[in-house]
Amino acid sequence: MDPAAAMETGELDALLRAADDFGSYPGVHGDDTVRQFLEQFPLPKLLGALQSQADVPGTIETVAACLDKVFSSRYGVSLLPSYGEFIQAGLLANSKNIRQLACKAVVHLLDKAGDSAVAVDTFVQHNLYPLLVNCLIEGDEEISAITLDAIKRLAEIPKGIDIIFPPDDQGSLQLDKVAAQSSSMARIRILSLIAKLFAVSSSTATAIRDSNLLSLFEAEIKDRNDMLKTLSALEILYELAEHPHSNIFLLKTSLLQHITDVINDSTTDPVVRSRAALISGRLLSSADAFMTIDQSCVMNLLLAIDRILRMEESLNADEIESTLETLGLIGSTTQGARLLLTDSSNVAKHVVELSFDRQGRGKQLAALHAFGSICGVDRQEDQMKLDDQAEERLKRLVYTTASNSPKLTPSVRATTISLVLSFSPHVIIIFLYTCFVLLSCQALLLSVLQQDPDIRIAGYRVLSGLVVREWGLREVCSKPEIIRVVTDPTMDTTKLGMEARYTCCVAINKALSSSHLVHESSLSELIGKLNEAVRRGPYLLERKRVEAQPVVDTMQRF
Repeated sequence: MDPAAAMETGELDALLRAADDFGSYPGVHGDDTVRQFLEQFPLPKLLGALQSQADVPGTIETVAACLDKVFSSRYGVSLLPSYGEFIQAGLLANSKNIRQLACKAVVHLLDKAGDSAVAVDTFVQHNLYPLLVNCLIEGDEEISAITLDAIKRLAEIPKGIDIIFPPDDQGSLQLDKVAAQSSSMARIRILSLIAKLFAVSSSTATAIRDSNLLSLFEAEIKDRNDMLKTLSALEILYELAEHPHSNIFLLKTSLLQHITDVINDSTTDPVVRSRAALISGRLLSSADAFMTIDQSCVMNLLLAIDRILRMEESLNADEIESTLETLGLIGSTTQGARLLLTDSSNVAKHVVELSFDRQGRGKQLAALHAFGSICGVDRQEDQMKLDDQAEERLKRLVYTTASNSPKLTPSVRATTISLVLSFSPHVIIIFLYTCFVLLSCQALLLSVLQQDPDIRIAGYRVLSGLVVREWGLREVCSKPEIIRVVTDPTMDTTKLGMEARYTCCVAINKALSSSHLVHESSLSELIGKLNEAVRRGPYLLERKRVEAQPVVDTMQRF
């Protein structure tokens, strides 16, 4: 780009005043307005001012803001392919404002260009992609964010991905080689770019895998000397694992083994271990995951989680909650729930026990949500129940937890006394234990519903999952106080709470309608309450409907 001829002082002042007015406009200029402005101040003149008048205070800032407004319009974008040299020079400029303007111009070109082929040709002709990567790793935080957006948009347009990952690898910029020669901050930015590209499409994710870029995550996680760097890499991986097709690619690497190593490392900060645990939960939260990963890797992960949950109570509470959330994610699928219940580590025991432990509210809340997921509330209706072995383990866990509960309710004590007075010692021992377990189970479920709203909402989830089992349905229906809470329209005041309570009502009512219990005369009143609660819906209270009445009044005259 040739330097513009030196401007007269008056001419420069007029240009800066007009540019300042144009650039400070709060909205987006229309194409006609941009065209009229450029007729008065041609684009070469504005670009030349950036180069020849850079030493005049305020020139770069004012003209850059003005040009950003110009390129924000479709008319301005249509001019950009003819000014590829400006974009190229801008990306190499030392001035932050000019470099930022060039990055934004690239975004506008990719976003608003009528013909994506023209944008691709501009990239190829002026070799813009390597310059963008350089801005990504060397620019400040703002420029880096704009560059990330620009490269992501490039990957989204036809043939744009071929610039980033050429089929023949000829002349391509190897991100792994760039990362190997960069600072830790630059490597984290490259990981962010990989995560952004990974989310574009499955074909882009395939290109990332084939380029062996996922190994960059493994390298950063293995090197745990810098806690902040490791945590940053895990945060990006956590974002990447959110995408539906992520586990297909990530579980075919050794990432899960490295994540398990982080969880097992007692010298690692609890925050890092917590994030690692949640990533493992996300990776294993789909049914496809268990057809991809080696079973031994999952077993090692469960052993690491079990070790954390067996530690002393002084352990970081946030880590316990994250670990329980992880088990909930794993247990949200049929395969995951079955594994948690039948694995030799018996890790699901911690979930059930902590669900009814009132010593730590956060832990109980996390455990209840995880318990609900294992029971199947996040699965399709026909997939809520598990195989016979897993169902028997679930039932045994609930009743064992109930029998070990330190609190004996008044109803249990009353039953104990009456039984002692009525039967022989041998019958008393057997029958008393059965009644103790059953009533303790009902008391535990009721105690959850009698706590604060957040715990109660999580309790509704657990009940909705338990009642699809015959034994769970019988436990719930045998406790009138539970049905009273579930059918009480005044119990919850938040939208989330009312909807959770209503969902629980529907689940109980539906389970009853398909069970032989529906024919028991002792439950007729309970069934009536449930039917009324379901008919009423989640938000309506019991009140008489007041019909609208017309009001007739004398017209006011003035």
